[in-house]
Amino acid sequence: MDLFGKALMDYYTDQSQGLLRSRSSLNTLEEVPASYFFRDFESMPALEQEALRQCRGSVLDIGCGVGSHCLYLQKTGRDCTGMDSSSEAIEIALKRGVESASCSDILKYQSRKYDTLLLMMNGIGIAGTLKGLPVFLGHLKTLLKPGGQILMDSSDLIYMFDADEDGGVWVPGDVAYYGEVSYQWEYDGQIGPTFPWLFLDFNTLKNEVAMLGFEVEMIMKGPHFDYLARLTPLSM
Repeated sequence: MDLFGKALMDYYTDQSQGLLRSRSSLNTLEEVPASYFFRDFESMPALEQEALRQCRGSVLDIGCGVGSHCLYLQKTGRDCTGMDSSSEAIEIALKRGVESASCSDILKYQSRKYDTLLLMMNGIGIAGTLKGLPVFLGHLKTLLKPGGQILMDSSDLIYMFDADEDGGVWVPGDVAYYGEVSYQWEYDGQIGPTFPWLFLDFNTLKNEVAMLGFEVEMIMKGPHFDYLARLTPLSM
């Protein structure tokens, strides 16, 4: 049940203002207007704009949605391919003018190699859990050309948990890491399946990717516990 794709298609075809809602295991319910995924460069957060400026060579936009990043990169002369698991999102991306786009599970994607892999809107979350990170990044490494880079953003969710008087933070005991969250999309009276999503604080990212053979560089900090980072394989 692709409620995400359905909401995007409804908006694209008739400008429906129906809201997507994301319900999380952190007991949050967030409203996400479908129009947000159609934003242009000027409407993107500064961190996202900087990521697009940092792209070089050929680019694979993983989780491209309706292709907003690809459209900007095409205008700046980049060779950009969009990839998303939502067939409706990819259909819209192509209709909007994205020149190359593929509907695929990233772990099954092996079409070609790229200079830049782009993981925006916390795209590293596709790994699902810390345990899933080695397989995810191991596969991404196979998609990089020599000298290639992964650009990703994420957030430290520690701010969402209560602190005690001594400065300690109470985090859930039923997950291996507090950044492991599960979500469900809600749209048009329907509730989609639960899926896992991973948020990484920068220190955990640095420690984890070092063990997986990557260098990591903090490019930019955002205004609310978020950041943009570059991952570079140590050897290829």
